[in-house]
Amino acid sequence: MTPQESSENTDPAGSGPFGQVRFIMVQPTHPGNVGSAARAIKTMGFGDLCLVDPELPDVLSRPEAIALASGAGDVLQGAHIHPSLADALGPTTLAFALTARARALGPPPCDIREAAGLSARHLAKGGTARVAIVLGTERSGLSNEDITLCQSVCHIPANPAYSSLNVSQALQLAAWELRYALLPLTGDARLPDTHARHDPGTDPADSARLQAMLAHLEQALLEVGFLDPLHPKKLLPRMRQLLTRARPSADEVDMLRGMCTAMVKTARSACGARGAAGSPKVE
Repeated sequence: MTPQESSENTDPAGSGPFGQVRFIMVQPTHPGNVGSAARAIKTMGFGDLCLVDPELPDVLSRPEAIALASGAGDVLQGAHIHPSLADALGPTTLAFALTARARALGPPPCDIREAAGLSARHLAKGGTARVAIVLGTERSGLSNEDITLCQSVCHIPANPAYSSLNVSQALQLAAWELRYALLPLTGDARLPDTHARHDPGTDPADSARLQAMLAHLEQALLEVGFLDPLHPKKLLPRMRQLLTRARPSADEVDMLRGMCTAMVKTARSACGARGAAGSPKVE
């Protein structure tokens, strides 16, 4: 398809449920891959591209990126740059880490087609539901720390004898699977009833809210003596895995933070000043 043909598409990039999907590239190093990524998601009807800590600060204006965007310059120039993955995931409520490597400790795995189906069901709920597909660096993929910020790990079932995919190629495949899964949501008969009364408290908590709650929980566990800061073992990663897998609602996160506040207050009341030492207050 030529850039001119692409521009004649009457379905604007990022409209409807397609506007609720974010593609995140972590620490991209090649401008050409960023431009190709912009083109890949626009051809599938998406428009939200985010870069986390790119190697080149001016990557969006590099000639290689502009050339390979090939008609998707609007998506490229509209891409957001974030200092961290946690920041890029802020408004999202369901994130998939796209990786080819199995991890001993981390979120539950699925393939990209399953991930697309889960995304469609998640977005069909309406409200503030937002999905993210996270891709790692060209050289080493996603780190274990990156993966713990996501609710699920997904992979592309490529040739096991040669499964190496360029990051923009992987993104193209992911965008296609998501488009196929989301198309039924664009029909009027399948759109959520926007006139129904909606309780915002039942919406899934976004990543920023969840990370704040995890920090609060860490403080509470320190205060009550359940977490030994000198020998933490795998307590915090396992707690993070449990809570991200559970996908708590906004109201449930508020409830858990209320419990944390009560734990801290009780521990400090019982132990006096000892409970406050070395435990920064989490707002």
